[in-house]
Amino acid sequence: MDFIRGEDREQTILFPESIGEYVEDDGTVRVIDAYIDSLDLESLKFKRHQPERTGRPSYDSKDLLKLYIYGYMNRIRSSRRLEAESKRNLEVIWLLRKLSPDHKTISNFRKNNPLALKNVFSNFVKLCAELGLYGKELVAIDGSKFKAVNSKDRNFTRDKLKDRLKRIDEKIDKYLEELDNNDLEEDAVEKGKSADEIKQIIQDLKERKISYQSYAEELEESGETQKSLTDPESRLMLSNGKMDVCYNVQTAVDSKYKLITEFEVTNKANDMNQITPMAEKVLDILEVEKITVTADAGYASVSDIAAAVQLGVEPHVADTDCQICIPAEKEERTEITPPANGRCVYVKDRNIALCPMGKVLYPKHYNKEKGEAVFYSSQACRTCKYRCTKEKRGFRYRFVMSESDFKTDYNDKDLFIRQVHIKPNKEVYDQRKSLSEHPFGTVKRAMDGGYCLTKGKRKTTGEFSLIFLAYNLKRAINILGTKKLIEMIGLRACPV
Repeated sequence: MDFIRGEDREQTILFPESIGEYVEDDGTVRVIDAYIDSLDLESLKFKRHQPERTGRPSYDSKDLLKLYIYGYMNRIRSSRRLEAESKRNLEVIWLLRKLSPDHKTISNFRKNNPLALKNVFSNFVKLCAELGLYGKELVAIDGSKFKAVNSKDRNFTRDKLKDRLKRIDEKIDKYLEELDNNDLEEDAVEKGKSADEIKQIIQDLKERKISYQSYAEELEESGETQKSLTDPESRLMLSNGKMDVCYNVQTAVDSKYKLITEFEVTNKANDMNQITPMAEKVLDILEVEKITVTADAGYASVSDIAAAVQLGVEPHVADTDCQICIPAEKEERTEITPPANGRCVYVKDRNIALCPMGKVLYPKHYNKEKGEAVFYSSQACRTCKYRCTKEKRGFRYRFVMSESDFKTDYNDKDLFIRQVHIKPNKEVYDQRKSLSEHPFGTVKRAMDGGYCLTKGKRKTTGEFSLIFLAYNLKRAINILGTKKLIEMIGLRACPV
């Protein structure tokens, strides 16, 4: 018995009458085609969504968007690889109707439309919400590091610059000493360097020193802690146990089908103060007034949690079992009870702090080195028997902030206080890991999305819009099936 043999390559054959016959009826590529065709690119703010009257015709933005979504769903993110796929991949040939844009055109589309790509992501989230794929009850917020287009050698912290400048001075001194040596010519023969070569090395070191000094001056003036040269907005941070230049991408994942509800690209090394901005976006896109949020201990900032509570969020965050006081409407104010354990809350819009007993603490001074403002009230703390601090001058409330944010003016007029007990529910909190880690694992491993191809938060946001849109699209197809999803997309585009 012989092996299964293929056809003779020289045999003349007849192809099917259409390329569509090569594409499966329930192929994911058909969902991409149906969904993108249903979009209004003008309302989504795409550039060049209409053909120009003069000049060479351009490619339709819908075709380029289809190509990118197909690529991100199939681990093909490079514009050069997408160009190659448009020539050899039958599904892409069908999707683009035999068009083959060059890699520069493909790359420019992603680079020039970051806002529009984020709008497409939000549009699909709303579609899935209409189809009942979002539970709108519980979301898990978490962040993960994604490698930026910037090497560690082109990232400088203040300590790194000091070390580099010190080493350059040592090298310059060493080469100057060689020039002053009477036996320079003999040494040069041994080491293979002439006097002119050594002078050139010294000149190069001095130029490098000037560059490093300018970087240090920039950091001093801006108040930043580090500077990246290739991607100025990326930052050095701890990622998977090692230091690397990354972006910290925050996501909010719905508990029903683990679909991503919202995301934000940040360059902050930690997750502090991210609950409120993420929760606010979730409430807006899901069009609900209240929602439950769970997060890990990295989000345990009571001031951030207090602001989220005021938005209508029920927080379940590790290490936050305490009593706090927050501003309230007149009818919501409550009697203050002595706290078993309490923490102070900073109220940003009024620039005051509230102690667990509801007393107002005022801004006093700013520590530039630590990036901390101090709030205290000697009178309030001196008369309080439930002392939260051993400070003789009163309670000192410190929180990291920039000097430009520090203000000595404050507003405590018409202030009513409500005391809230923040206590995470273990059953809710235990769901966090299975919700938030699932999308990150899928994106990084299955979709090859663990690193950035674009520079800057704005363009990187557009890139992650494509990554997370592809993830949500795959989830929706797995839940509903291609034919059902295409049918629902058609009904949405042409409502009866």
